[in-house]
Amino acid sequence: MRWIVRAIALILLLALTAGGALLLIPSKKIAQIAETQFEAATGRKMTLTGAVHATLWPQLGVRMGPVEIANASWAKDGPMLSAKEVEIGVEPAVLFGGEIRVSKVKLLAPRILLERRRDGTGNWEFTPPAKPASIEPASTDPAGKKVPSTGGVRQAFSLDQGIISDGSLTWIDQATGQRIALSKIDATLEIPSYTGPANFNLKAELNGQPMTLTGTLAQFAASLTGKAVPADVTVGMGASNVAFKGNLGTSPLAAQGKLVATLKNPAALAALVGQSISDLPQGLGHDSITAKGDVTLSPNGALNLTAGQITLDSNAMRVAGALTFPKGKPKITAQIDADALNLSALAASNGGGGGGGTGSGTKAASGWSTAPIDLSALHMADAQITLNAPSIDLGVSKLGQTRAQITLENGRAVADLRQVSAYGGDISGQVVANARGGLSVAANLVAKGVSLEPFLSDLVDYKRLDSAADVTVKLLASGNSEAALARSLSGSGNFTLGKGALQGLDLVGMLRTLNLNYVGEGAKTIFDQISASFTIDKGVLSNDDLALKAPLLSAAGKGQVNVGAQALNYTLTPTALSKADGSGGVQVPLTITGSWAKPKFGLDMNAITGDKVDAAKKDLENRAKSEVAKKLGITPQDGQSAQDAVRQRLEDEAKKGLLKLLK
Repeated sequence: MRWIVRAIALILLLALTAGGALLLIPSKKIAQIAETQFEAATGRKMTLTGAVHATLWPQLGVRMGPVEIANASWAKDGPMLSAKEVEIGVEPAVLFGGEIRVSKVKLLAPRILLERRRDGTGNWEFTPPAKPASIEPASTDPAGKKVPSTGGVRQAFSLDQGIISDGSLTWIDQATGQRIALSKIDATLEIPSYTGPANFNLKAELNGQPMTLTGTLAQFAASLTGKAVPADVTVGMGASNVAFKGNLGTSPLAAQGKLVATLKNPAALAALVGQSISDLPQGLGHDSITAKGDVTLSPNGALNLTAGQITLDSNAMRVAGALTFPKGKPKITAQIDADALNLSALAASNGGGGGGGTGSGTKAASGWSTAPIDLSALHMADAQITLNAPSIDLGVSKLGQTRAQITLENGRAVADLRQVSAYGGDISGQVVANARGGLSVAANLVAKGVSLEPFLSDLVDYKRLDSAADVTVKLLASGNSEAALARSLSGSGNFTLGKGALQGLDLVGMLRTLNLNYVGEGAKTIFDQISASFTIDKGVLSNDDLALKAPLLSAAGKGQVNVGAQALNYTLTPTALSKADGSGGVQVPLTITGSWAKPKFGLDMNAITGDKVDAAKKDLENRAKSEVAKKLGITPQDGQSAQDAVRQRLEDEAKKGLLKLLK
């Protein structure tokens, strides 16, 4: 903004010097006088070449050109301004009153170069020769009215109309390397009173995109010196626009007032002005950013926002905060009260969801994504943000009422979850994402009353477990993709599930019939409670104390869940038909192996145990021996078993055979 205002001010300097020179007609001397007056006022050389013509009709004035204004001594890119032609008109009626009233200044095809060197000095900062006597203090007009000082300019003036036609402007910042070029500039400037307001209107192209600048500076003379003055300014660029109304100063750049902005495609917009920002994710300003509120821009570049309303794509929020540069890097401090937030695109931009199976066997899992996770957003700025939102859709999971504080410093983000309502329960704890050297993720969470069926369905697409759970976990993983994170996962935890159902497996029916047909769609096991603890190392979860309690059975489990490979190797041993004291009953170990998507179930028939099973074995053995006795024509005596009767018969027959041998 500052360099655009300075460009318009160049018109006024030309108007001032050339307008005074009109008093010295004949025109042959106008060029010399104009050049001398300009250098005396600014310390810069102005060169007029070609013919200089005085005009009397339709207005008194002068037409001259081409014209060139020298650049600062340290600038190396050519003159500060050059134009094919300059046309100036003045009002003759006021010449004798000591004020120059310029009715028209027109620059044809000007080429303007604005440049700032590394120490912040601008080439628009003129340094006239020191002549204290030429500096006007406040004075009085003939009527006795006090006239403000003109700030060092020898004589006040006004301008009915300033015109730039087919101009161009180049901005160079030696400190940042930024270079911006405006072309096809058509601009107008009106200054009815030198110490009063100035109205300006500019149209141009910036890298092929249309740009507009319109507004009013309430105190033109003061604004030339860079002082903050009341301003009403609107900048448009393509479909984007920024409007500001308040106090605006240009040396140094400072502002205080109301801001209303609509930015379309912010990444492309930043590229137009020579800046580079990462392509923002959908939901965080990828398509559009709208903002309004009370802003204060300090001379040190700090920006404060109060009563702010910001919308990032479709996500609306109320914001109070500040943008500062304590270490040369942006730091955002903010209090955000948001409406429902949709950040589902964050999951898609990092390679999609978990890739786990549905658990129903209808579609095979493809595994974790190996796509690199984009970490650039964690390095763009530092931040300390307090967030309140009624709901947040993260794509892989959905949160309810959320109160959190997010701290981002040098690529390390820490989310302190003070209150998170999710899946019918509450979650608290801390999540850390550290991108200072690769990516590492840590979580220390406590969840109470979380409904597992929708949670596991969203997180890993697993839909077999329907229950509310209390969970405590401490997890750590590192890697630059989902697959790498899953394979490196380590930690520990425990959980307790209340009443619920295990879908796809009917343990009671399986034990009753010893038939695996009780596995599949429509089958389920109703339970009262499940509890377990676990450890995780290199992506493999190990557990040996799972306990399940159900109305008709109990079960114990142990084994491993390979998170990295999305595979199972687990043994669940249910006990059914036990006695009232819990002893006895039938135990049939059930093995669960294979992928999450299509687990395989098997019964270990050789390991079947239990009182009733042993009794059934003994009864079967006795029946077999009884059948043998019948075949041999042996009838057991009272109280004698078939086995004893067969043994007695064999002994008797052996004795008879021995007696025959002895005879």
